[in-house]
Amino acid sequence: MKQYKYKINGNLYKVTVNDIDENNIATVEVNGTPYTVEIEKTVAPKPVTRPAAAPKTESGKPVVARPTAATNKYAVKSPLPGIILDIKVKVGDTVKKGQTVLILEAMKMENNIHAEKDGKVTAINVNNGDSVLEGTDLIVIE
Repeated sequence: MKQYKYKINGNLYKVTVNDIDENNIATVEVNGTPYTVEIEKTVAPKPVTRPAAAPKTESGKPVVARPTAATNKYAVKSPLPGIILDIKVKVGDTVKKGQTVLILEAMKMENNIHAEKDGKVTAINVNNGDSVLEGTDLIVIE
């Protein structure tokens, strides 16, 4: 049992919450008058899921994408080592300069990686959960 005192528009109310059952129905007394009150159920926010650890090969070594050879096309490169959290584009999408193309987690921070020029996505070299090194070609834009 919990008791509260509220002042609403200059009027004093003594509220006693007696019991709340599993269906979120509460028995409440306001200034001695009993009421049955249904308490609104709140929805907890959906937690962000992140990879528990970097993927590993059968031998136990971490899977790390290596930088690829230079091409004539422009490649969005990883600015620092990290884990790919979300890829925001698909092959064939048209992107604008400054548009977020993927999210990279590095040092427990999410980093938006942007396209540095306009173009069309011709290749995506990584997947969600991949560990990448600095300088790795992530997305190729033509």
